[in-house]
Amino acid sequence: MNHVTDEQPGYRADFAVGAHSARHLRRILRAYLTSWDLLEVAEAAELALTELIANVVRHVPGRRCQTLILLQDGGVRVEVSDASPVLPRSARADLTAEGGRGLLLVEAVTDRWGVEERPAGAGKAVWFECAAKPAGTDGR
Repeated sequence: MNHVTDEQPGYRADFAVGAHSARHLRRILRAYLTSWDLLEVAEAAELALTELIANVVRHVPGRRCQTLILLQDGGVRVEVSDASPVLPRSARADLTAEGGRGLLLVEAVTDRWGVEERPAGAGKAVWFECAAKPAGTDGR
C-alpha cells in the first residue's frame, strides 16, 4: 500500500478514474480501516467515497483525480481532489435539480464534509471525515 508518511499514515493515489474505480478504492479504504481498527465507519466512508469518485467520473474532464485517505485521531479523513475549477453543488437548494443528490448522501452519512478551492484556479478538494464513536457509547 502507498503510505503517505510515517507521521501520518494513509494512502495517496493520483490517476484517471473510470466506471470500476470506486470498487477498487472502496477495497483499499476498507483495508486501511481494518488495519486502523475503524471498521465501524467503513460503510459510511465507502458510500461517501463512491459518491465523490462518481462525481469525478461524471463531471471532471479527463477524469483525473487524487485520492487521499488519512488516519485521524479517532477516525478517518478522505479527500478527492481534481484540477477542475467547477465546485460541486448540492441539491439542497433545488430539490428538483437533476444532480447533486450524492452530496446530500455524503452529508447524511459522514460527520463532516466540505470543499476546498485550490490556489490560482488549480482545482478543488472535496473531503469528508468519519469519526468512530468513543468506547462505551452507542452513538446517540
